Amino acid sequence: MRSDWITHRRPDGEVLGWMEPLGDGFVVIDLLGRRATEAVDWLTAEETLDERGIGYLADMYELRLDDGSWLRVRIAEVSTSGIRVKKDDWGAVGAPQVFYDVTFPVDEGVLRPQA
Repeated sequence: MRSDWITHRRPDGEVLGWMEPLGDGFVVIDLLGRRATEAVDWLTAEETLDERGIGYLADMYELRLDDGSWLRVRIAEVSTSGIRVKKDDWGAVGAPQVFYDVTFPVDEGVLRPQA
């Protein structure tokens, strides 16, 4: 996270992302550190983050393993210190929980939304 990013929160205080000043506008940055827009005006940046919400964090993702294969994962924790993902166990009770740490911001070559 850069020091010039402006945090945008929901009314309940939950962080939705950031707005990065760029020229006369702002680039929307999501909670994974990905750019979500080109430079837009302040209101559009706020509306984009509000509409985006945090629901995408519940989506399925794929993590590239050291051997080059992709593993189906779910996001477990998100912060600017790092992102923690969990091997998808399909909700199996008693299945071993396997976690992986990913750097912030996310590199799409390492963690990507499942197609």
